[in-house]
Amino acid sequence: MSPTVFRHRNARFHFFTREEPRMHIHVQTPEGEAKFWMEPEIELAKTIGLKPKELNRLKKVVEEHREEIISEWNRNHKR
Repeated sequence: MSPTVFRHRNARFHFFTREEPRMHIHVQTPEGEAKFWMEPEIELAKTIGLKPKELNRLKKVVEEHREEIISEWNRNHKR
């Protein structure tokens, strides 16, 4: 299962419920995708096809929605 946490512009922010246990968020855009770790701090885990400027913008969006992402992660992972 891959619930969408939210959408921002042309990006979908989601995670997979049966993936690794470390808290993270996936971001898909028409240009590519990225994965950001949420703890201990927000940092890029991997990316495919996204340029540095777009990654910086997406990281800022993740930072702005940090509490929402954590809350949804905990709800879906029964923490």
